[in-house]
Amino acid sequence: MPVQNAEIASMFDQTADLLEIKGENPFRVRAYRKAARTVEGLPQSVRSLLAAHEDLSELPGIGKDLAGKIADIVASGHFELLDQLKKKMPGELGEMASLPGLGPKRIKLLYDEVKVRTLDDLKRAIQKGKLHGLHGFGPVVEKKLAAALEKPVAEKRFKLAVAEAEAEALVAFLRDKGRVVVAGSYRRRRDTVGDLDILVTSKHGAAVGDKLVGYDSVAEVLAQGPTRTTVVLRSGIQVDLRAVPDASYGAALMYFTGSKAHNIALRNIANDHKWKLNEYGLFSGKRRIAGATEEEIYKKLGLAYIPPEMREDRGEVALALKGELPRLVTVDDIRGDLHVHSDWTDGTASIAEMAAAAQARGYAYMALTDHSRRQTMSHGLDPAKVARQIREVDKLNAKLKNFTVLKGIEVDILKDGKLDLPDKTLEQLDVVVASVHSFFDLPPEAQTERIIRAMRNPYVSIIGHPTGRLIGEREPYAVDMDRVTSAARELNCCLEINGQPERLDLNDIHAHMAKSKGVKIAVSTDAHATSSFAYIRYGIDQARRGWLTADEVINTRRLPELRKLLKR
Repeated sequence: MPVQNAEIASMFDQTADLLEIKGENPFRVRAYRKAARTVEGLPQSVRSLLAAHEDLSELPGIGKDLAGKIADIVASGHFELLDQLKKKMPGELGEMASLPGLGPKRIKLLYDEVKVRTLDDLKRAIQKGKLHGLHGFGPVVEKKLAAALEKPVAEKRFKLAVAEAEAEALVAFLRDKGRVVVAGSYRRRRDTVGDLDILVTSKHGAAVGDKLVGYDSVAEVLAQGPTRTTVVLRSGIQVDLRAVPDASYGAALMYFTGSKAHNIALRNIANDHKWKLNEYGLFSGKRRIAGATEEEIYKKLGLAYIPPEMREDRGEVALALKGELPRLVTVDDIRGDLHVHSDWTDGTASIAEMAAAAQARGYAYMALTDHSRRQTMSHGLDPAKVARQIREVDKLNAKLKNFTVLKGIEVDILKDGKLDLPDKTLEQLDVVVASVHSFFDLPPEAQTERIIRAMRNPYVSIIGHPTGRLIGEREPYAVDMDRVTSAARELNCCLEINGQPERLDLNDIHAHMAKSKGVKIAVSTDAHATSSFAYIRYGIDQARRGWLTADEVINTRRLPELRKLLKR
């Protein structure tokens, strides 16, 4: 059965957890975690890369050994090392790693000292006071664990990139049965997706359901009927498939795209006209007056067509009634990428290779922003290395035609808000992306002041991934984004929407907040490999959800105008 990227990433994550619990070499543990993030975020499936005879060892964090393991997983559907670890370490130790304050080291201690192997074991140990006096387990940790164990299991949500891989494979599989589209929060391009709502135009719904049930990745069939079939895939994503007639296609697409609040707002307008709007169409009495397309329904209701990304009932309906919807930015508007890494630090390709890949996308420029010296694990650049890189970029630019590599850095914002490199180094650069990579747990006031102080440095062009979140792995740090966006406007500093699938930071709410204050945004990929330029579409998704236009995104500009914007 075909193995999706998310499944391979999950296997590597579980392996890393179990290896760390066993006390294995930390470098080996980190290698599996990094490989998991790389595979999960790939813009195309590992299967397709292998079929095209691509060398997986050239991907970030994937050497020859891991490339071979990935190929074995794709071929067999199993990871032998993980299977062995599970046999040696029975129970639910892997699941415990998601509990607050309970990392692999503490899990190992529970396993060794208190014989905890399952979540129920942990509950009983807390109730009987067995954690008292155990190194690293104080009253605060115990209280957090007890509360987490009592909470109902939250709905599992999947990163947009993971859902996209599953959705595209399903659309290709079902295409011969009719017109196929994925609706729901996926179509609204939310940063996480709970399930996949798929619509197929067909008069033979049972046949469409039969085909879905026969899909290789189906792990469980929850329901199967003449118009609706529900299954769960091996990745854990639930798929709800509905067969709809052509006459109702637009109404069904609108209804199942949502959001619920947006749909209610539309139904209220229909009610004002004494009409009825549902998933079958827009009706006057029993007569369907619209329904084949979304466009005709919006038009009949007196509204401009509202892009799916805006359908959250945040004021878009009122704007559509007045014909004042913004023209949202698109991928085609982007002229360059302003956050790119090379093999000078933790990237996998040379500066020339990254430039060639950017130029192949039709870009006019890219900003080379390798890490600064504090990122020792990434071989960050000190002032001397920055100077050498500047000379290297100058030589490359002399050879390039119709393309420019902007000289830049991703400089660390230190704990006190100072920058990791001196001003005399930063002043030589075209682009300075300042980012937080440490001390994520500072109090809100200190974290906010830290970022604002960095923005006060006149050489800082952009604040990178401003809230520091890693979706499903690390919460945003405590920062007052209202103050940060206000300071960005006052200081004329740009904020970034980082298109890395695990970041998507700024999120849509903060992007809209920045827009409302007139803050300019850079939509970038944080590319560490040539393939990562494809992440721009995820960044644009978030920009569109934040209602951004091309004018509000700086890397839609031609190079001369961009240079003026970057020089504060």
